[in-house]
Amino acid sequence: MKNVREFIWPVIGLVAVVVSGWLLYRELRGLSLDDVWESLNAVPGKRYALAGLSTLVAYAALAWYDRIALLHLGVRHISWLFVSTTSFTTYALSHNIGASVFSGAVVRYRAYTSKGLSAAQIAVLVALCSFTFGLGTILLGGIVLTVDPTLLSRLEDLLPSALTNPATARIIGILLLGFVVLYAAGSILHLPPLVIRKAKLEYPRPAIMWRQLVAAPLELLGAAGIIYFVLPAHLEPSFMVVLAVFLASFSAALVSHAPGGLGVFELVFLTAMPGIPKADVLAALIVFRLFYLLIPFALSIVVVLLFERARLAQALRLRIGTGDGPPAPPRA
Repeated sequence: MKNVREFIWPVIGLVAVVVSGWLLYRELRGLSLDDVWESLNAVPGKRYALAGLSTLVAYAALAWYDRIALLHLGVRHISWLFVSTTSFTTYALSHNIGASVFSGAVVRYRAYTSKGLSAAQIAVLVALCSFTFGLGTILLGGIVLTVDPTLLSRLEDLLPSALTNPATARIIGILLLGFVVLYAAGSILHLPPLVIRKAKLEYPRPAIMWRQLVAAPLELLGAAGIIYFVLPAHLEPSFMVVLAVFLASFSAALVSHAPGGLGVFELVFLTAMPGIPKADVLAALIVFRLFYLLIPFALSIVVVLLFERARLAQALRLRIGTGDGPPAPPRA
């Protein structure tokens, strides 16, 4: 049974890529590469710079996730530079490979054990970072659905009609915000841990909780900003709409377990943005993948190689220092 579980999620991810790829092909039929290239060239340099700045904001917030989790554990001896590099590498790899909890755990384990953290501490860190991201999604999702409950109607071709109804959408938004309020109250009032089946949620200290409520939305706002700044300004897509569509697309991509949300993310986004030419939307999504996924992925591979090289060199020095290295050649 365990072997089945190990293969089921990759299979689901592959199926999601194939199905969404086919649907995406049908959605983009008749669209030429020249149209997309023209859309990319039409974006002013200033807008590309703002998209790049949004990327930095997103990854800085992700680094804050790790820092918050370390503060929760009472770990303060690790430098911001090391934490930021570890976080950047973790998310750059996991966003592209998929199964972020597992791939992220491996990277963090290799990095943080070198700084003296135990496996149990790293497990708590990974869980808290994942929860922080989920908390940000819930908070922003609650805000956008409460402020503008008609946003889900953009996904009426992908969601049941009961969910796209504005009245239902607003109720969902209020419930999401209610969850955040209860979480904050549990932290402030020092309530006992919440146990859901085998999962145990311990409320962090208020100082940690407030940091979570700032860092998590900041990361998502930065990521959505990449797409927002590349979309044509003259069509005036509101940031609230882009944010709502981004949250829906990113959530669908995560649930699908498709590597990097490939195909799933694009399909949901294109479906939910009918008022903007498909070439412009696709161009913005290409820039998002380049800035948020591909460039960080390439940099993270370099970081991993340098880190592992340094670890290997350190291990060799220790081995030679203890006399366990290869024997010295005989003197002539």
